[in-house]
Amino acid sequence: MEEQPTCGRGLAQSAVVPAALAAVAAGLAENLEVHVRALDPGDAAAAQEQGVYERVAHRLHSAAADLQAAAAEMTSAVDLPMGAHDIAAITTTDVLDAFQGHVAAEDDLRRLLEARREENEQMLTAIRAEVGSPDVG
Repeated sequence: MEEQPTCGRGLAQSAVVPAALAAVAAGLAENLEVHVRALDPGDAAAAQEQGVYERVAHRLHSAAADLQAAAAEMTSAVDLPMGAHDIAAITTTDVLDAFQGHVAAEDDLRRLLEARREENEQMLTAIRAEVGSPDVG
């Protein structure tokens, strides 16, 4: 017998989005943190860059933690009992607009990531060549 869809199951299924965003934010923060090691501490511009990178990395780590916590809570809602819903309240233009905005934002993110993919692959190839590591991607 197929299980009935519930808001809790839908919420749990959607947890993959904030979890993936958390991984991207944490990865970017880590990239900024290791980049700082290459900066010359005696150079004024490098010191300025270091400050910005450290502040951004801290904020990205915080955002990643919040996103991961949201994803965990969403996942744990899988068995949330289905509450009574007012169908008239959930079939309004503002509900439609909110969901359309969500879908559009996911589409925009997908396009952004696809556009960045080639540039990121080129940078990975260049770094691998300098490091001398095998292609693992």
